[in-house]
Amino acid sequence: MALHNLNKLIFVGVVAVTAASATSLEATLANIDRAAGLTGLSADLVYKAYTASIQADDTETGKFFFKRTKKHDVRVLFDVQEPEPKAYLFDGPELQMYLPKEQTRQHYDVGKYKSMVNQVLLLGFGSSSKELLDSYSIQLGGPETLGAEKTTRLVLIPKSPDKLGDVNRIELWISDATGVVTQQKFSAVSGDYKLATYRNIRIDPRLPDSAVRLNLPKGVKEEYPQK
Repeated sequence: MALHNLNKLIFVGVVAVTAASATSLEATLANIDRAAGLTGLSADLVYKAYTASIQADDTETGKFFFKRTKKHDVRVLFDVQEPEPKAYLFDGPELQMYLPKEQTRQHYDVGKYKSMVNQVLLLGFGSSSKELLDSYSIQLGGPETLGAEKTTRLVLIPKSPDKLGDVNRIELWISDATGVVTQQKFSAVSGDYKLATYRNIRIDPRLPDSAVRLNLPKGVKEEYPQK
């Protein structure tokens, strides 16, 4: 084969791969837009926190509930079942943590971090592609199958890293079927990372307010560690 024709074939191949990648990224962003405005969702959650300095991780599993009543009014409940029951509730400017063993609810004011918290909580749960592109440079990671779910992995690099602490890279696995995130990975410069995997996702626009509340027994002690 003539060198000219060989070079032409290589060039055509490179263009075809590039075009396919661009189309896949555009298709995934369009898929995200179809899921924008998500107002209610529940799932099983596996949450893993890896600490690079000691090469160890902590894993919690339980139920996850997400509800949005307004664009940036988000409530999230993570009801941990293993290895030790506890619950985390993000409600506006407050984080509540319930510790059943101690019969204690702790209150934390996260108001000054609200924009950052909302940005993280909304990643893949109703954010539009424009909102993502405003805050991140987005690269296509490619197709991956998680369990039985076909997904497309996206790599997000924060345009303003200081707004997310030491997190310098985020990966989202977006369901090809629903446009909703099925897995999130937040990686830090230190090598630490947080990995959240959502299973048995149920989109529910009518998710009741009671699903994102702490159901506490009488006599629970209230603590405010920041005071």
